[in-house]
Amino acid sequence: MVWVLVVLGVVLIAVVLFFGSYNRFVRQRNLIDNSWSNIDTELKRRYDLIPNLVETVKGYAAHEAGTLGAVTEARTRAMAQTGTPEQQAETENTLVGTLKSLLAVSEAYPDLKANTGFIDLQRELVATEDRIQAARRFYNNNVRDYNQRVQSLPTNVIAALFHFELRQYFEIDEAVVTTPPDVKLS
Repeated sequence: MVWVLVVLGVVLIAVVLFFGSYNRFVRQRNLIDNSWSNIDTELKRRYDLIPNLVETVKGYAAHEAGTLGAVTEARTRAMAQTGTPEQQAETENTLVGTLKSLLAVSEAYPDLKANTGFIDLQRELVATEDRIQAARRFYNNNVRDYNQRVQSLPTNVIAALFHFELRQYFEIDEAVVTTPPDVKLS
């Protein structure tokens, strides 16, 4: 009789651990999906800022049509991308490269650099880039924790049984990097 109770106790503990582990996988998967939607929200915010930035630069640097067209085209491709984080990162890095070119063009136009509308848009872009990077770090931390569980014993057995597969990290460059001023005290 005692042996039956011991066996039933062990089976009950195993079942509770099994369901607990499964439910944790589900929670982590949902957290990753939610953190991806936060990245998506910030990327859309960046997409909304770009046309205003392009129009402001266009008013001052009309002969930079190639750069302006490249930014617009890269934005369109990035907005249309709905694939994996790796595919999204590829189009985002292309967009970031064109944005850097656009901001470099602005350096050649002192009137543009002094324009308050341009300065405000640039500040918004910097703030958006900071939010994108924060959301990306949060997403990647969640992916790391989830992937560790998918690959670790004994939870990898549950992951295999229920098709919890590895998730991809999201790696993109920053469009605007703010660097501190170089101060020389000599």
